[in-house]
Amino acid sequence: MSMGWQVYVLVLVIFGILSNWVLLRWTTRYEITHKPEQGETTGHVWDEDLREYNKPLPRWWLRLFQLTIIFSIGYLILYPGSGVYEGVLGWSQAQQYAEQVEQAEQKYAPIFAAYAEQSPQQLMANNDAMSAGFNLFGNHCAQCHGSGGRGAVGFPNLTDDDWQWGGEHEQILNSIMNGRNGVMPGWATPLGGDKGVTNVAHYVRSLSGLEHDAEAAAAGQQQFGMFCAACHGAEGKGNPMLGAPNLTDDTWLYRATLDSIKHTIANGRNNQMPAFADTLGADKVKLLAAYVQSLSASTAAADSAANSTATADAASAAQLAVQ
Repeated sequence: MSMGWQVYVLVLVIFGILSNWVLLRWTTRYEITHKPEQGETTGHVWDEDLREYNKPLPRWWLRLFQLTIIFSIGYLILYPGSGVYEGVLGWSQAQQYAEQVEQAEQKYAPIFAAYAEQSPQQLMANNDAMSAGFNLFGNHCAQCHGSGGRGAVGFPNLTDDDWQWGGEHEQILNSIMNGRNGVMPGWATPLGGDKGVTNVAHYVRSLSGLEHDAEAAAAGQQQFGMFCAACHGAEGKGNPMLGAPNLTDDTWLYRATLDSIKHTIANGRNNQMPAFADTLGADKVKLLAAYVQSLSASTAAADSAANSTATADAASAAQLAVQ
């Protein structure tokens, strides 16, 4: 806050306290010197017969307001509130938050350190660990990816088996730890304007079996090879090392409509996921990466298959025991 704003706040605070004190003192003195007669009114009438009587305010009520003013002065001496003075206690919201974070870290750090000793598979099988991961995800990831991890337009779905930067634990860990910068340049000028963009868009739609203009797609295939294949591959299957998405499946970060694909090709896309290394630390990031990995369809299917096998083995063993 600049000095000008601090002085402005200080003037408002002083004016508010003094004006309220003067008003209450005047009101109190008026009550002492003026003794209204029985049935005297102020002259205010509503709805023809509703009159305001001139009766003194209760003395305790006025004293209560005076006490609030005295309390406010004491508060401004102890705590910051006048814009300039920081208060005798030296309290600040940022300092209190930092102290609370430090206390929480001291309390929970051993728990996360113990989780860090486990493998990703052990973490995903640990209900307590996944519950903690769920809380981390809700606090730091759900704002973009949704509480269930299903994403939104421009924010990847984490529950399917389609990973722009790779879905292995180390790849997910790297994404959360260091963040990602997805940059696709605009190709309107190199493609020769709207016609070239439209042709490539139709070809891109053809790669995933979407409705398209065959003639335009054939014209766009050569341009795709010249400008797009370097990142997305000659067959359009993408490259996780570059963050280039697979264009042959049915997963679309920015929708699969012709207009949306044309906009992407013509203007490019710039996505940034922040890094959480400093915010969470290595132990929490490892747990969070395991939780995110557990959301994917392939992991859920593997867990389901393992559970089914275990159930079948148990049933067989029970049957043999009976026999």
